[in-house]
Amino acid sequence: MKGHALPAGGTIGVPAPSSPFEDRSEIDRGVRWWEARGYHVKLGGGVYEQDDYVAGDPAGRARDLNVLFADPEVDVVQVLRGGYGASQVVPLLDYDVIAENPKPFVGYSDITALHVAIRQRTGLVTFYGPGLTGIGSPKKDWTKERAFTALTSAEPLGAVPPRPEDPYIGAIGSGRATATLVGGCLWLLRETLATPWEIELDDVILFFEDVHCPPWHVDGMLTQLRNAGKLERVRGIAIGEFADSDPTKEQEPWLRSKSLEDVFHQHLEPLGVPIVFNLPLGHGEQICTIPLGVTATVDADERTLTFEEAGLEPAAQLAAASSASASRA
Repeated sequence: MKGHALPAGGTIGVPAPSSPFEDRSEIDRGVRWWEARGYHVKLGGGVYEQDDYVAGDPAGRARDLNVLFADPEVDVVQVLRGGYGASQVVPLLDYDVIAENPKPFVGYSDITALHVAIRQRTGLVTFYGPGLTGIGSPKKDWTKERAFTALTSAEPLGAVPPRPEDPYIGAIGSGRATATLVGGCLWLLRETLATPWEIELDDVILFFEDVHCPPWHVDGMLTQLRNAGKLERVRGIAIGEFADSDPTKEQEPWLRSKSLEDVFHQHLEPLGVPIVFNLPLGHGEQICTIPLGVTATVDADERTLTFEEAGLEPAAQLAAASSASASRA
């Protein structure tokens, strides 16, 4: 199930299902960015709520998300930001409302919990990309362009480009695999285990990334996924950036003995599937917005992750116009 591409002059609805804003200007910058391009922004009722590290109580955060999905004026639901707290919201969402009002949903990091649950319960294609505060950043032009293209285009996005600041893309294994791409932030993927919305990884391409996540953390999470039987039937793996995860900054010498690449090889190479890593996906300086739940191809020989399937249907108003023209004809 797919939402419609954001039409010209459309409206972006903004809930805050995870952490709150830090400065009100972050919200204002994001609103102004959209408005400067002719769009409208409708902020959720609790977007200014602050309760320590979450944006208000879970019920209020879930209510805003439900309301914005149900609102016929809202074309895209873009979260305020990630951080922490989305897993508290998952049990309180109205998945019938979401399924009856499919529209692009975009966010990343902690929002992984919502991507997984929404896919498991509704089958909706969602987008792993920046929230409103990211769109408002004065330094992320490449990120903004990629997000805008992903949310306004009903065409396949093609190959994920290299990171602007580091074009290297690595590979483990060989060959290529085509399957549905699912995943998100590794920490949050693990957090779904033993829940009613546990991540399903059979016959898919697994995508993951993380931040502030040294090798021994990654080792533990991949060990748990493997012990839970979650890696046995993946067809391929696409690994994004592990920002601020340099093991050489660890104070304990024993924590610096393996690199992230060592951990990837140890846990993933035995799977015998094509793997690419260091893609501009996740928490890096510049990030590419991608659809989750559509067909993609990971090619270890070419070192690419390519989307052959569009994540969105044509913009609703354009579809209606085409239908009207056809009926007149």
